[in-house]
Amino acid sequence: MFESVPPVTYGGTERVVAYLTDTLVESGHDVTLIASGDSRTSARLIAATPRSLRLDDACQDPMAHHIREVELVAQLADRFDIIHFHTGFLHLPVARRLNTPSVTTLHGRLDIPDLFPLMDTFRDTPLVSISDAQRHPVAGVTWAGTVYHGLPPGLLPYQPTPGSYVVFLGRISPEKRPDRAIEIARRAGVELLIAAKVDAVDRDYFASTIAPLLTGPGVRFLGEIGESEKATLLGGAQALLFPIDWPEPFGMVVIEALACGTPVIAWNHGSVPELIDPGVTGWIVDSVDEAVTALRQIGGIDRRACRSVFEARFTAERMARDYVAIYQTLVGRPGAACVEALSA
Repeated sequence: MFESVPPVTYGGTERVVAYLTDTLVESGHDVTLIASGDSRTSARLIAATPRSLRLDDACQDPMAHHIREVELVAQLADRFDIIHFHTGFLHLPVARRLNTPSVTTLHGRLDIPDLFPLMDTFRDTPLVSISDAQRHPVAGVTWAGTVYHGLPPGLLPYQPTPGSYVVFLGRISPEKRPDRAIEIARRAGVELLIAAKVDAVDRDYFASTIAPLLTGPGVRFLGEIGESEKATLLGGAQALLFPIDWPEPFGMVVIEALACGTPVIAWNHGSVPELIDPGVTGWIVDSVDEAVTALRQIGGIDRRACRSVFEARFTAERMARDYVAIYQTLVGRPGAACVEALSA
């Protein structure tokens, strides 16, 4: 609800919910989406707020709206066969007390010590992980499955012929390591385009660490871009640089690149080994030296193979099928109607 579904620009969780919801509707399921009123969906939309909270200058306390959304879901729960939450942990006390079955997809990192007693308290709650790596810090909870994110096949077209640059796409933050991307590109002698948002919490990091690196040659900072610009930027890149320094739960931009046929050079953290096939869809590295070497041989990666792996493993249709199988297990019968409840 902090962002619309789908978001106007950056917003991985909301984008996943949009793709899942529309694909479920296309598959014949009766879906209700509870989100901000400026969301765009083929499902039945119930607006928990008139517009996304990030774009609402009048919003001073987002938590008040999130709590109201959870209560709205509880009031409507008996209408549905199953409720699918994408609201982090906020809804857990309410969901446990509903008569309607529910499942919760966790989109964030789970290695934070503060979460361990919370997860233990709600160990009976059915959860979905977005990678197997995301699960590793947590034991003894009820995992209903792992479901990788997926994209509509026609969203980002295959581009067989790249340009002369590499790209860093996503968010400027210490854990995403745009500074590594800049060093890799400069050492390899390849132009780097950076398309990324800067959240308020990361403005000091951007000003002190990243902005000084942008003054030299070979790097262009494009700022935050929209969905329509993403296909051109990713499709025209020789490679996506994904030099993360944290246990990334998934990494949406990785499969976006593969959809375009663009290989990925990524650090060996979090979900990366589950998403990239070394030598087929890119390279997994542990140092800047290895990344520079990988970039210099990136022309040996078959871009058609990148697209083929995307089509086999990371489409919205595959994601929806996986979720429907989980819904049916929890409901105990096929043909469930569902509600997607989102707050981010």
